[in-house]
Amino acid sequence: MLRRIAPQPQPSSTVRPAPGWLRTKPQSYEALDAAFQAGASLAALDPIARAMPAWSGVFRQRLALQAAATSLRLIGRREDQNQLRDVQLLRRPGDDPGPAGRVLLAWRQLVARSPDLSHEAIARAATGLGLAPSAAEGAALADLATEAVRSDRAAIVAVAELTDRVVRLRPEAELVALWLADAVLAQKLKWPVAVPLLATAILEPGARIGAAGKRPRPGGEGWQPALALAYARAAASAIDLAGELARRSEILQAAAPKLRAKGAGAVIAALLNEDALAGSAKIGGISDRGLRRLFDRLVSLGAVRELSGRPTFRLYGL
Repeated sequence: MLRRIAPQPQPSSTVRPAPGWLRTKPQSYEALDAAFQAGASLAALDPIARAMPAWSGVFRQRLALQAAATSLRLIGRREDQNQLRDVQLLRRPGDDPGPAGRVLLAWRQLVARSPDLSHEAIARAATGLGLAPSAAEGAALADLATEAVRSDRAAIVAVAELTDRVVRLRPEAELVALWLADAVLAQKLKWPVAVPLLATAILEPGARIGAAGKRPRPGGEGWQPALALAYARAAASAIDLAGELARRSEILQAAAPKLRAKGAGAVIAALLNEDALAGSAKIGGISDRGLRRLFDRLVSLGAVRELSGRPTFRLYGL
């Protein structure tokens, strides 16, 4: 049975910066070099992924947003993170989020609760990612994911083999392969909730292979070391993000006693759990005008940021 994990407040001192050497690119693409970097980076990220601090919701949603934006680039779409936020937060209830919005929802599905590798969950995510698998293909994807979780191979090796098998099943299933890699990695590392990583870094120059600098692809030459290097960079960047959010979270929580608005506590909790909030959000029984005034107060205190850069339809977050 799936269970929601209640975040527990943690001091920012628990977030230690990733060592600089984790960000260097090996001179060769030997699998051992890349796997070592990936293992070290994931070990450094492991305490953060396990701790579930108060800001863990926004942490995972920010990474889901990055993964969605990169996923769209992989399929030739141009929506960036700001546009994806608009799709998520400014559409009316019941409106079709469109292809870009569905990709974001698939990544947010990954971080909403404990990893779910059931046939139904994978089929739902795959549909959002544009694959629309048949019932047989959905079952096959679930079987591949389960086999990877049960594999005795190291986590990085198991997810590399999994992604290869997914694209052999459906050559156009690259996004699903990246999604499943993070879901399986979380289960193998016993993280309570998955952390989107692979898709966030797969287009980085440091993950490119060969003299021609070709983009790595599941099933392609050099994929396993490229995947490991992408995980190394993604984990290091996630640690950077965690440190930033921990500091911002402390500022936000320190501002709480200065807020007199009824429902301010619910707004602070939402800011710690969500990537962004619209100025018209329905939170804590606060009116639209009252919420906008509260956000303006938090911005003036340096506790939150306005993320859209617009004079209207503003979005706020850590």
